[in-house]
Amino acid sequence: MKLLHFTFVALALGAASAGAFAHGDVDCPKRAKEEWRPHTELQDKLTKEGWTVRRMEKTATCYEVYAKTPDGKRVEAFFDPKTFERVEEK
Repeated sequence: MKLLHFTFVALALGAASAGAFAHGDVDCPKRAKEEWRPHTELQDKLTKEGWTVRRMEKTATCYEVYAKTPDGKRVEAFFDPKTFERVEEK
């Protein structure tokens, strides 16, 4: 019974910590919310460039995009919300 309890706790902790590592390690510039352009503009820009956007999220300082690049590679990419420049992970 203790082994089952230990396994459950280990799985629960693993699942909880997985979310903490889902986001890349990036340093987007901090911008006032008034400077952020609409995420739909970024989606339109990426689509015109050949990306297939699956999902977009706002982090505290970036737009986070889950997409396929024009060459078909699945990526989690981060973009400056004002300039739409891609911010590379560290």
